[in-house]
Amino acid sequence: MSVNFVTHVTGARPNFPKAGPVIRALSALGIQQRLIHTGQHYDDKMSEIFFRELELPMPDQNLGVGSGKHGEQTARAMILLEEEFLANPPSLVIVYGDINSTVAASLVAAKLQIPVAHVEAGLRSFDRAMPEEVNRLVTDQLSDLLFATSPDAIAHLANEGVDADKIHFVGNPMIDTLLANLDKATLDLRSFDFAVPEKFAIVTLHRPSNVDDESLSREIVDALNEIAELIPLVVPLHPRGRAQLEALGFGKSENVHLVDPLGYLDFVTLMRNATAVITDSGGVQEETTILNVPCLTLRKNTERPITISHGTNRLVEPSDLVAEVNKVLFGKASDPIYPPLWDGHAGHRIAKVIAEFLPSLIED
Repeated sequence: MSVNFVTHVTGARPNFPKAGPVIRALSALGIQQRLIHTGQHYDDKMSEIFFRELELPMPDQNLGVGSGKHGEQTARAMILLEEEFLANPPSLVIVYGDINSTVAASLVAAKLQIPVAHVEAGLRSFDRAMPEEVNRLVTDQLSDLLFATSPDAIAHLANEGVDADKIHFVGNPMIDTLLANLDKATLDLRSFDFAVPEKFAIVTLHRPSNVDDESLSREIVDALNEIAELIPLVVPLHPRGRAQLEALGFGKSENVHLVDPLGYLDFVTLMRNATAVITDSGGVQEETTILNVPCLTLRKNTERPITISHGTNRLVEPSDLVAEVNKVLFGKASDPIYPPLWDGHAGHRIAKVIAEFLPSLIED
């Protein structure tokens, strides 16, 4: 088995900013790599544009898994990843985050007795109604290297019986990407195909709990329409749920700017210039923390509580959303408190651990 050949498995928009710093840092150490994109996200704005803007190497293989039900999507990814790992056996499989591609790659690698490294290990919402929570739990139990972004993640892994020697506190590679691209994300230098208001809030919604439940969606739409009377809203709306929200009357106000999903740099540009962000995304909670932009998360829980204790994030019920936006608009901003090791060097720390781990695989 080669000791310097690792395979990265990515599948969706949140994976790419996490993988970029790790790929670059491993390359600097001379470690051979293979990049597999399962194609769980396949629209240009959800996938290919990230490779261009973040200067990522193009995937060695795009499996074209596409969308579908969770079991169907995971199963297709497993079948194709097994073929990939058998044809090109890596010394280590590196997976990112909590999407279906992540758990699929972990299961296949474990069955083929290939070590697994999980970037963003240990995050827990303690809500198994979230498919991502199941993916996190399974992936962490199968992983040989667990890279934690926060101290609470380390505690969760310890409570689940994970060997302490497998756990490494490295910081957050998504923040590496954010900090490395801030100079490119300035409103004056970006060109948008819509008029950006002088003062605005951003809204992103995609979770089934918010866009599939009609009664809850209606409550959210009513709150957002009321907020649009206070401040214009820019809404890069995920294809998931757009028809439902529009059917409930969202987007009819001239203060609501519905736009297609944005590329990485355009979205970061908007975030850093926004008055507030309303979201149900995990990664956005982290990015707004570093950008020091108030973040109101429309969820009952978060697997990233450090963005509340060391950031700008607040969990908000739809019934409280208007009041919370008013607090942002008329309240006083507090001084930022940043999470430990979110300093732009997580990729280097991860690469160092991997480089030290690979020689241990040499067979006598």
